Amino acid sequence: MSQMPQLSACPSCEEPLESGDRFCGACGYDLSAVPPRPDDSPTLTMNGAGVGVPQPAPAAGRPGVADPSGPPPAAQPPADPPGTDPGGSPLPPAHQGGGVRFDRPREPEEYPLQAPDPRVAADLAAQADPATVCVACRAGRVDHDGYCENCGHAQPRERDHMEQESGPVAAVSDRGLRHHRNEDAFGIGRTALPDGSDALVAIVCDGVSSATRPDDASLAASRAASESLLAALPLGTHPQQAMHDAIVAASNAVNALAEEPATAREHQPHQNAPACTLVGAVVTAGLLVVGWVGDSRAYWVPVDRGAPPARLTEDDSWAAQMVAAGLMNEAEAYADERAHAITGWLGADAYELEPHTAAFKPDRPGVVVVCTDGLWNYAEAAEEMAGVLPPDAAVRPLHGARVLVGHALDGGGHDNVTVAVVPFPAPPQGAGSA
Repeated sequence: MSQMPQLSACPSCEEPLESGDRFCGACGYDLSAVPPRPDDSPTLTMNGAGVGVPQPAPAAGRPGVADPSGPPPAAQPPADPPGTDPGGSPLPPAHQGGGVRFDRPREPEEYPLQAPDPRVAADLAAQADPATVCVACRAGRVDHDGYCENCGHAQPRERDHMEQESGPVAAVSDRGLRHHRNEDAFGIGRTALPDGSDALVAIVCDGVSSATRPDDASLAASRAASESLLAALPLGTHPQQAMHDAIVAASNAVNALAEEPATAREHQPHQNAPACTLVGAVVTAGLLVVGWVGDSRAYWVPVDRGAPPARLTEDDSWAAQMVAAGLMNEAEAYADERAHAITGWLGADAYELEPHTAAFKPDRPGVVVVCTDGLWNYAEAAEEMAGVLPPDAAVRPLHGARVLVGHALDGGGHDNVTVAVVPFPAPPQGAGSA
């Protein structure tokens, strides 16, 4: 038995070998058939196939086959035809199936790119949604995170500023100048009573910032309350009862936001349940009904500014409790840093739901201002609110709401600002705002 040549690495895959190995442990190459590697001409491996693979013994006088005892054949030059050795003889199948193909044409280092068709680019630009164009540079597209892909400018959120007009009732909501998002929401509408007369509805909600998801809470409450009123009033439900039921519906909607799987709150175990305040108004031909929970307010401002305005709601707040108990006057209570700590709200962790409702029969035309504390902080007294509201607000409610929001922003805009303007009495169908 001939002695197996001692190799330090497999000639096929260059896997390190140990003394006495008969096969390569990595590729299974038969090491017993490998001839001794010449010291002066090492065999190179490329792509898993060794050039030094043993050849069958040459026949006597066979041309083109190198003597095994002589030096190994040189690598096949690119000019040789595929599948032959330098002498022109066919290569064994093992050589034809592995190794590097030298007969392929050289590939270019760079591939030229076809210039885009300007007509296609123009068509794509024409199809772009204008709503996705950056408000700053007016050129870049807005990505799903709300930032411009061209200049990086953050785009305003949908709820940062909202305006709506429904017949003679209108509402405006703004994020303000200090908050990073708008946590207020509103719902307005117009419907017909069973006798054919009109009823106007306005709901304004303020999310409690210390709770989780306050923006979701205010949106859910405003939608539930306004939808409840617009469904109940045409059926003949008394407006005051309809308002009470609407507040209960809003409370249930906010409570439902807290019904999450236990795992959803594991990462925020110390957060309060979603919560918000609510104030609303229903105006008919001869009746004004307000309802509230929390410290959002409703004001009455007569068209005849010679008559006194009035605040129609009482806050569920620490300050209101101090005044009611006779411990402080109103100026002292609302100057205290605890003044805006609310004692009533909509939410799963509220102490007890106490919907407040009140009905009025004004003897003259006027306007009902329904707002969050983001507005009344800058016009707290009824006389101050009347002084800011434009005289033509009854016939131009949207303009009036814009003026009130602007007043709060000019005053500092420390909070979200939301206001609805509702004329009294409700004008007949077709007599909308000017």
